[in-house]
Amino acid sequence: MEEIRNKVKESGLIQLDLANYKPTVQMVGIDLAAQLWQGLVLKEKDFRDWIKNHHWAQYQGKAVYIFCSTDAIIPTWAFMLVTSALEKENVYSQVGSEIELTKALIQEAICSIDTNEIKDQRVIIKGCADIADPAFAMSYLVRLLQPHVKSIMYGEPCSTVPIYKKS
Repeated sequence: MEEIRNKVKESGLIQLDLANYKPTVQMVGIDLAAQLWQGLVLKEKDFRDWIKNHHWAQYQGKAVYIFCSTDAIIPTWAFMLVTSALEKENVYSQVGSEIELTKALIQEAICSIDTNEIKDQRVIIKGCADIADPAFAMSYLVRLLQPHVKSIMYGEPCSTVPIYKKS
């Protein structure tokens, strides 16, 4: 009986699974609506007191998205003050929604790929990934990889869709 061979492994194809770039850090939000005076405006003195007295260390080891759940106009400096307070605690933060934070974290993880390891290789980006906004992540991955690889395919080794081939 002939030995079973893993032809995919022998093919030299490099498989990238987007699930490997999914954020693992706990994400929490800071809603600036809670700091609005009468639910309408931000008072600088009161806001600065909140910034000074808030327990920022509670966010260590987490990623934070900063947003306002009401239609109030929040001055840019308010987001900057919160970001600065979080930065003092080495907390990763992003202004916007949870999905925007997720995308930023995915983008950062994708940027950590060592392109020297995939230089002139054939790459398959696995198609089934439990990841927020897979089209964003896959498109970003293509932009990062294309200048370095021989080819990019989408799917599984048994049925791929060609995306790019170096001429």
